[in-house]
Amino acid sequence: MSKKKEEEQKQQALQEEISRTRLPRGNQVLGVLDQRLGASRVKARCLDGKERICRIPGRLKRRLWVREGDIIIVEPWEYGGDEKGDVLFKYSKAQIEYLRRKGYLKQIDDWEEF
Repeated sequence: MSKKKEEEQKQQALQEEISRTRLPRGNQVLGVLDQRLGASRVKARCLDGKERICRIPGRLKRRLWVREGDIIIVEPWEYGGDEKGDVLFKYSKAQIEYLRRKGYLKQIDDWEEF
């Protein structure tokens, strides 16, 4: 395969990924992963102003690898929703750039650490 075709395929895959970016629905919120705590638990700072201890559900444990600074979707628990939640999705770098351009991450830009 020629280099030009490979480059076109990479760009096309990137466009597909960006066009299918998952957004929070219902009570789900965007968050930034602050700290990994072990035992599939993480501490996340959510865009609704709350800091939550979140768990990675069993169905995602092997597929979802997260690090500090990742942008994630958090679903607060029905009971104890201000303190706890579940991690549902992690955004890739291209998806994060898409969210920044569309204005979903304006609050993160205002925080001092970013």
